[in-house]
Amino acid sequence: MTASSRFDGLPMHHWRAETRDDGVVVLSFDKAESSVNTFSQDVLVELDTLLERLQLEPPKGLVIRSAKASGFIAGADIKEFQIFDQRGTVNDAIARGQRVFQRIADLPFRTVAAIHGFCMGGGTEIALACDYRVASDDPSTRIGLPEVKLGIFPGWGGSVRLPRLIGAPAAFDLMLTGRTVSGKAAKAMGLVDRVVPVDQLVDAAIKLALRGTERPFQQRALAWVTNTWPARQLIAPQLVKQVSRKAKKAHYPAPYALIESWRRGGGSMKQLLDNERRAVVKLSSTPTARNLIRVFFLQERLKSQGDRNHGIKRVHVVGAGVMGGDIAAWSAYKGFDVTLADREQRFVDAAMQRASELFAKRVKDDAKRPEVAARLRSDVAGDGVADCDLLIEAIIERPDAKRALYADVEPRMKPDALLTTNTSSIPLDELREGLQRPAQFAGLHYFNPVALMPLVEIIHHDGMDPRTEQRLAGFCRAIDKFPVPVAGTPGFLVNRVLFPYMLEAATAYSEGVPPALIDKAAVNFGMPMGPIELVDTVGLDVAAGVGAELAPFLGLPIPAALATPPQPGARGKKDGQGLYTWENGKAVKPEIPQGYTAPGDLEDRLILPLINEAVACLHDGVVSDADLLDAGVIFGTGFAPFRGGPIQYVRETGVDALLQRLRALEAKYGARFAPRPGWDNPALRAE
Repeated sequence: MTASSRFDGLPMHHWRAETRDDGVVVLSFDKAESSVNTFSQDVLVELDTLLERLQLEPPKGLVIRSAKASGFIAGADIKEFQIFDQRGTVNDAIARGQRVFQRIADLPFRTVAAIHGFCMGGGTEIALACDYRVASDDPSTRIGLPEVKLGIFPGWGGSVRLPRLIGAPAAFDLMLTGRTVSGKAAKAMGLVDRVVPVDQLVDAAIKLALRGTERPFQQRALAWVTNTWPARQLIAPQLVKQVSRKAKKAHYPAPYALIESWRRGGGSMKQLLDNERRAVVKLSSTPTARNLIRVFFLQERLKSQGDRNHGIKRVHVVGAGVMGGDIAAWSAYKGFDVTLADREQRFVDAAMQRASELFAKRVKDDAKRPEVAARLRSDVAGDGVADCDLLIEAIIERPDAKRALYADVEPRMKPDALLTTNTSSIPLDELREGLQRPAQFAGLHYFNPVALMPLVEIIHHDGMDPRTEQRLAGFCRAIDKFPVPVAGTPGFLVNRVLFPYMLEAATAYSEGVPPALIDKAAVNFGMPMGPIELVDTVGLDVAAGVGAELAPFLGLPIPAALATPPQPGARGKKDGQGLYTWENGKAVKPEIPQGYTAPGDLEDRLILPLINEAVACLHDGVVSDADLLDAGVIFGTGFAPFRGGPIQYVRETGVDALLQRLRALEAKYGARFAPRPGWDNPALRAE
């Protein structure tokens, strides 16, 4: 291939154009000064200029590919999008993207997107604007439109083109969930035309550019039928019904706006794009979109932490209960050699059974499953202590038992191995007494269920080496968890913030407020599940243990529901019986008595103690800043992401308004609602 004279004199900072002897132009995206391809406005302007030249001097065909090994295109530049929102110029940015991609769609020759690696958002939209798409069969190739996770929906023509290409049902499954699909799955639904080995990708794309292909009749028919006016009127209400089961319109307006934009869609492509643009621009200025974009950047910050050269290959877990066993299984699933110990073989056997269920669910390739399972080994004798790089203790929540274990294992560990505890509330100063190498001791606090909860708290103490934190954060990233460094005070961050919320729910329950109503109030606020269901999920035994540790520290009374350890067989979800009865892993919630009216202040009673304690945690330096606090609480508790975190909620609601509501609750219910220290922190004020 040679550089073509047709592009002489054009700016080429982000794109490289080469013309083959067969007349096909290969346009390679290589964003300057960036390891990842994203669409910024200067990238789009340069592309528009190149396309204009191609219209004047048409080649035989056009292939668009990435010059970066990291992937195809990650989507729009979200930082730039934030700036446009602040300036009120989102409309212009959306319009430019639509115009450039429509220019691709209008080119008088075949266009092909050659996709390898991640293809997200705007990357998928430019591919949709092409006539054809070829994807590599590499596992790293994932195609998706995740804009709904940012509180908007595809705005560069994606919401118009995708239903027309693959039919409404499959298109909305992708757009409403934000999930990604492999090249093979994309081929099955008609999203891509070819799937080939990565070394054949460009050649296959060139063949399509020269010869084209016809999509199967069934795919074309499905796409046409499901986008007719009558079909849109029938399908749209069903989609709304599906969405409403998972997200309230007031909390997450984007899915509803997407469905409505498609339902009303008709007329020319220009009219369809105009409708799409107006809807996305309107959504972009909502608090939900701004907060979800903020959460995106919090997530990126957590992902950037830690040292890739953490030196951890072998992990030894002591304690094969629900947490320890699941930590071991997840670590093995993510590629580490793991040994699992407990007092008796039967405990380890139960954990190994749960692990095999995890592997069966997560490892889709039957041939690879034995290899994954072999990384997890039963080790009641504790032989793995001497070989491990990381030991994770997950035994009973008693300081004396933990210290006794450390005295046994630490002398047998390698000099550079890390010793960690999964304690949920015990201060590390209590646990490090007597350690030979306290600098290599830390908390590594996971959340239940381990496979689903993305956060791990890295617990500090005064004698900890900073290198220990870096290694542990690197390990967390290697197992696809978000590490948040926190101080080693009682409850750390997540449990300390969550405990007053759960405590108040248990208090309301003890007062006779129906548990289903308590849960409903929290879900209406935006929590992923209610606090009564959460107590049962965590376990009444664990909740009582955390309560005994935290209540004196926070000066809170413990209600009857959590005052004593539960009866055997009544610990909650894991026993099938707790505050609720559980069947097939789901809580059976009693009907709310007819005529019962919820207390008007129930939502405030539940949520404000959580907010109050978050403010106190920031004041006490449990985390280094407000952003880390919000990230920890969102990813550790599921705190309503559309609200941006507890500190962001304070900023948006207003310090004075929340203090007024707290004091009203204090006057009615007592000192547990008194404002905690820290409400005068400037970080709580809106920027």
